[in-house]
Amino acid sequence: MNSWKKYIALLLALVMVCAMALAGCAGKKSGSENTASDEEPYSRDIFAMDTYMTVSAYGDSGEKAVDAAVKEIQRLDALLSTGKESSEVSELNGNNGGKLSADTNALMAAALDLYESTDHVFDITIYPVMKLWGFTDQNYKVPSDGDLKAALKLVDASTLDYDKEKKSVAFTVGGTQIDFGGIAKGYTSASVAKLYRDLGVTSGLVNLGGNVQAVGFKPDGTEWRIGIQDPVDAESMLGVVSIHDAAVITSGGYERNFEEDGVMYHHIIDPSTGYPADSGLISVSIVSEDGTLADGLSTSLFIMGREKAAEYWRAHKKDFDFVLCEKDGTLVVSDGLRDRFSPIDENAKVEYVS
Repeated sequence: MNSWKKYIALLLALVMVCAMALAGCAGKKSGSENTASDEEPYSRDIFAMDTYMTVSAYGDSGEKAVDAAVKEIQRLDALLSTGKESSEVSELNGNNGGKLSADTNALMAAALDLYESTDHVFDITIYPVMKLWGFTDQNYKVPSDGDLKAALKLVDASTLDYDKEKKSVAFTVGGTQIDFGGIAKGYTSASVAKLYRDLGVTSGLVNLGGNVQAVGFKPDGTEWRIGIQDPVDAESMLGVVSIHDAAVITSGGYERNFEEDGVMYHHIIDPSTGYPADSGLISVSIVSEDGTLADGLSTSLFIMGREKAAEYWRAHKKDFDFVLCEKDGTLVVSDGLRDRFSPIDENAKVEYVS
């Protein structure tokens, strides 16, 4: 997807969430922010982490909280972005590891926990393979078998010598590089949600490029209604999830992709093959109180496919729920969302997993 189409898709996603969750975002001062009232939130738009974001908060602390949220997003972007040479992650990659800040230490712990629980499906050492495909700099190409085979030898998070207490990591295999892109936005939205609560905000919304984290209920006491984007039609939604104090995070091949010789390739790479995952799913949405977990699992379950995703959910159902969209349009929904998910198309085929 070229940058202009990507911008339009993200903008439409933001508009859909805004319309569903805030019941309108009219009254913005300059197209980038507006003041809070009993009915309208204070909100600001920001571009960071390679996506368009909107942060909104209601109440007397709304303006202070939103301004703090923007600074927090910018801080974490500078810390975690592989595209910034000065970031901590880039320094770790350039120095075969090093000392970790509190945020990076928390992300490392979460990433390695997911690596183990997903049977190595979630692997932050996938970065060398992502670079080969051009998904890190948009210089897209299908890598040669030889290059891909060599890069895959570096994909193994078990080779990271990590000490959580000492806040340090060493890359024991030369050429290893990491990327927190699979959980960074979820961690960021969770950090902003915590910041909101610390500042006394009881009603707010954090929308990081369509990945949404809700704080509390809407001001009228009802739940937020979050739209899930249709992976085939960026102007439409698959359905709506009702939530409070939770995140809804979606991954799909429509987010970043390119076409070569008539074949479409997307950015969700299966670490076992080095190729874009072909699991029968075209999007995965995760609903969880833990934004970091939701972000990591949206990628992981996409790679797993329906059956393994359902099996994983059964073993961890207290932590999250899901909405899977299969290639034929079938929506597969975990039982915990039976009363919270509503498909937009009343004729959609919806199958619940228990």
